[in-house]
Amino acid sequence: MNIAESFTRFAKATARAAGRPATFGLALLVILTWAVTGPIFRFSDTWQLVINTGTTIVTFLMVFLIQNTQNRDSVAMQIKLDELLRAAKGAETAMADLEDLTEEELEAFQAHYRRLAEAARSKMRQSERLPFAKARTAPPKGGSGPAGD
Repeated sequence: MNIAESFTRFAKATARAAGRPATFGLALLVILTWAVTGPIFRFSDTWQLVINTGTTIVTFLMVFLIQNTQNRDSVAMQIKLDELLRAAKGAETAMADLEDLTEEELEAFQAHYRRLAEAARSKMRQSERLPFAKARTAPPKGGSGPAGD
């Protein structure tokens, strides 16, 4: 097993462990123990330095482990979505790998699909197939229409 595989296994195991209630309980216990020992150590600079250093180190390392896990999950999700696009009849396979496009290209795709969605909603409102179609087209209650003047 190489270093990358070892790190991946470690990151996955750590991420799973970090998200468990028992891990939260352990962290809470550490904080409570630290707080209780404050008067014993007369709230000294060393006493404060212990918790500050400990939490900084744990936070620093967890950022990398969590980022690794999220990167892997994101890639896996993209692959699954790409496969669904590939397998679905009539799907636009140009949508695969959109995450590799520039911001401008993504914004152009977003604008295109926003226009398609707006046109589809408009068509559905006209046929009153949307549950809110009548509510949006009916005059508001309270007499702001011709009958309420």
